[in-house]
Amino acid sequence: MGLISDKDERAYLEEIIHLENWCQENNLLLNVNKTKELIVDCSKKQERHYQPVRISGTTVERVDSFRYLGVHISQDLSWSRHTNSLAKKARQHLYHLRRLRDFRLPSKVLRNVYTCTIESILMGNITVWFGNSTKQDRQALQRVVRSAERITHTELPDLQTIYYKRCQTKARRIVKDPTHPNNRLFSLLRVLKDCTSAVREVSDWMRERLHAVD
Repeated sequence: MGLISDKDERAYLEEIIHLENWCQENNLLLNVNKTKELIVDCSKKQERHYQPVRISGTTVERVDSFRYLGVHISQDLSWSRHTNSLAKKARQHLYHLRRLRDFRLPSKVLRNVYTCTIESILMGNITVWFGNSTKQDRQALQRVVRSAERITHTELPDLQTIYYKRCQTKARRIVKDPTHPNNRLFSLLRVLKDCTSAVREVSDWMRERLHAVD
């Protein structure tokens, strides 16, 4: 990952050279065939032309999307390609769910199968991409959930609800971990919590005083 500022690519290209030299000095070999370059340009100006990156004399392939840890990252920072991939993969598992229904399995069993297969696909890294996905992307995923509801004859949690719960769980873990890089971002929340506790103590004290007067 590199940053190009003021339209100057020299620092970016020099850093790649330093990385290549470091690998050579430490008897490491970069696999150029598996190395991709993804350029994210948020400027509204006309598309710029960037110099190609070369490693060991081989030009690194430039792509408009890259799959990292199961998440499709696009150069325009949209999540349509990722959600389309999830919806396609999840719909394939609906077939197996229908087959199990045809064998007259109980709804509870069908729901467990849904949770372990289809829901786990749709929920993969959801705290990363769901918040910035478009309405159309979410609707496409939610249609998969609705199809599963008709098959299992049960009410299934919608993606928005699961997303909120996952975010809350993630936030609690960060708050409890002082070594987490984002722990400081929750310091204001702790202050508000202290203020709430103080207000509660004052309210309890006033209530006791009123009872004493009575």
